[in-house]
Amino acid sequence: MMEPSINVLGGPLEVCSKSPMTGFFRNGCCDTAASDNGVHTVCAVMTKEFLALSKYLGNDLSTPQPAHGFAGLKPGDQWCLCAGRFLQAHQEGAAPQVRLAATHKRTLTVVPLDILQLYATS
Repeated sequence: MMEPSINVLGGPLEVCSKSPMTGFFRNGCCDTAASDNGVHTVCAVMTKEFLALSKYLGNDLSTPQPAHGFAGLKPGDQWCLCAGRFLQAHQEGAAPQVRLAATHKRTLTVVPLDILQLYATS
């Protein structure tokens, strides 16, 4: 069962990205469920710095994986990130920008709102 689609600001969860298609459910939204152990709830705008950090940490988001229908991400793409990875990127000084209206409220169990607001974009 999916949790209510409410964003970190208390409003309806907006679409993060349909191109590339993102989200735990691959529906374009950063929706979540109990089975989403990675908490893929942060709608982030990719940057060169974040993609490099993610690759260094073992999650290469920039290299295409055609077998999985994944074209690879580039700076400017929006993607539902794991909340823990976002927090780690913040601590490493390489956090991407965040669309708060498209970031699921479950993120707040991992990342405080004041940290998300530091990276807020429209």
